[in-house]
Amino acid sequence: MNLDRKAVWSALKGWLAAILVIAGVAAASGPVRAASFQPLEIVTKNGVQVFSVEMATTEEEKQTGLMYRKELADGKGMLFDFNPEQEISMWMKNTYVSLDMIFIGANGRILRIAENTEPMSTKIISSRGPARAVLEVAAGTAQKYGIRPGDRVGHPLFGSK
Repeated sequence: MNLDRKAVWSALKGWLAAILVIAGVAAASGPVRAASFQPLEIVTKNGVQVFSVEMATTEEEKQTGLMYRKELADGKGMLFDFNPEQEISMWMKNTYVSLDMIFIGANGRILRIAENTEPMSTKIISSRGPARAVLEVAAGTAQKYGIRPGDRVGHPLFGSK
């Protein structure tokens, strides 16, 4: 069998270029993002606050969370589902924006709020008791809207909304 080396080399370069383009598109898409957005409500003494949250339900989504993001808009957030209810530990490694972490029990009640977390920190932030979920929102959100422990979260994860 007689192969034309130039033709083989040309074909290989074409395939290599295609692979590099695909790899570049994958890299440009950035870190894993949760697959869906859902509405979430928090009932406070000041009224009802509505958020649009990304759902972090897979292990990869929960491990990545909001890492590598440069901003988080007001009214947006990420809801981590840790079913069944358990002691939850979070950190801010590779997270560039300060967050408020809202720990929520299986009944939809807010247990604890860790406000203004330190970006890029590996300091452990605990739920300090059994929690079903964590809502991460931009730092200052809890204070801005008067969100407090005991407030009720409306979302299907908690059997409401």
